Amino acid sequence: MMKKIKYIVVVLSGILAINSCDTKDLELTNPNALSPETFFKTKNQVQSAVNACYANLQTRGLYARHIFFALDLMAQEAKGNPQLEGNKVPFTNFTFDASSDIIQYYWETCFLGISKSNFVLDNEAKIQALPNSILTQEQKNKFLGEAHFLRAYYYFLLVPRFGDLPIYTTQTTEGLARSSKEDVYKLIEADFDFASKNLLSKTVEDKGRATKEAAFAYLGKVLLYQKKYDEALTAFNKVTGFSLESNFYNNFMDETEHGPESIFEIEYDETLGVGDKWGSDTAGDGVAESTLRGQEYGNLGWFNVYPSDDLLDEYETGDKRFGETFYVPGSKYNKGNSTMTAANFTSSAGIRRAGWKKYQNYYKRTDENLDSSINFKVMRYSDVLLMKAECESLRAGGVQSTAIGYINEVRFRADVPLLATTLTKDQVFTALVHERKVELAGEQVRFDDIIRWGIASTELAGTGFQTGKSELWPIPNRETSSNPNIKPSDNNPGY
Repeated sequence: MMKKIKYIVVVLSGILAINSCDTKDLELTNPNALSPETFFKTKNQVQSAVNACYANLQTRGLYARHIFFALDLMAQEAKGNPQLEGNKVPFTNFTFDASSDIIQYYWETCFLGISKSNFVLDNEAKIQALPNSILTQEQKNKFLGEAHFLRAYYYFLLVPRFGDLPIYTTQTTEGLARSSKEDVYKLIEADFDFASKNLLSKTVEDKGRATKEAAFAYLGKVLLYQKKYDEALTAFNKVTGFSLESNFYNNFMDETEHGPESIFEIEYDETLGVGDKWGSDTAGDGVAESTLRGQEYGNLGWFNVYPSDDLLDEYETGDKRFGETFYVPGSKYNKGNSTMTAANFTSSAGIRRAGWKKYQNYYKRTDENLDSSINFKVMRYSDVLLMKAECESLRAGGVQSTAIGYINEVRFRADVPLLATTLTKDQVFTALVHERKVELAGEQVRFDDIIRWGIASTELAGTGFQTGKSELWPIPNRETSSNPNIKPSDNNPGY
């Protein structure tokens, strides 16, 4: 049975929650007996502190609820049905402002995750001082590597959304001023680099934890976002030991998690407890082992959003990914025992062409039951292949036929015609834009793609997107009213 990270609430100094890991070799002491004076004395305590850093990924501010709505709606991959909640509608027409609770939760849960990571790193000396009989040097290195990885991951969630950010490298109660996004990227690069040198490989690490390969993949992605193509390609080439799933849909089922294509996943396991699901907007200090992605998007559930016509029309005839990304009338579900009909896609505004299949539980049952244990595969090997293609195509002296080869690896699985190896650089770019759109649909990557490619004003024409404003979110009101070093006048342009 796969090992997942289980979160148990305990309080340490009133600052952060420390959580326990569900691994069979971890014998728990009484967590409520922990104190600052006795902490970081055992392997259990070090691992608990590191586990706490993961917890904020599960919050409603991120993957339990809000992140997929915001990014899928902004990318126009998803469109809202009339019942879509009012706080989510502004992300489809870019009318959100600094009062948005979704933006506030996103900001706060990321910075709490950063604070938890800093708590571990602030105590590096204590961890390093433990004798090898308690914690081997390899274990010390990998726990510190996880803290660096997660701090970088949270910052990488933040910088495309907000640009310049306060940089926290130690726990503090003082609100800092914003630093340039270039300096933020330097920290992210350094953290992922440290992680790549100290984390364990996927072949030996427990499932659900950050690995050496995940660090290289994210380091490459960060470098690509800054157009450092040669450096990014060097990092991507160190992501080895992976292959594409033979069945694309294996990437989006509960039973096939952590497969050969999976590089990093956000963990959920409803059997471990979901009691704090509705109260976990930001803190990550409760048991909330469920994401609402299935219920929210399910055409037999709340059906709050549906796939946009623009996205549906992007798929080539015969592309296997269409039927593995969307349900349409005639699709089989419930272990093949039931068939979707047009009536299953009904909203108060009419019958929709399709519903989402990715991350839905309908493949094995008839409803979502609110809770879903399906992990988010936030870094897949197909994504790395397409990013390698982009780096190769755009770098100085890049070989277009090599870039096309990477794209064709992804297309081969989809059973669509392979690209000619004689395409020009411009044609390769056009092919990449298409391939990333259909391969990674509903995986919260497209908005950032079209922003960094400089094509958002065209792709989002008529949506309310404003060039020079809508690329970024505003700093939330609660931050500008409580942090004396970030005033409302310091906000992003247009807010």
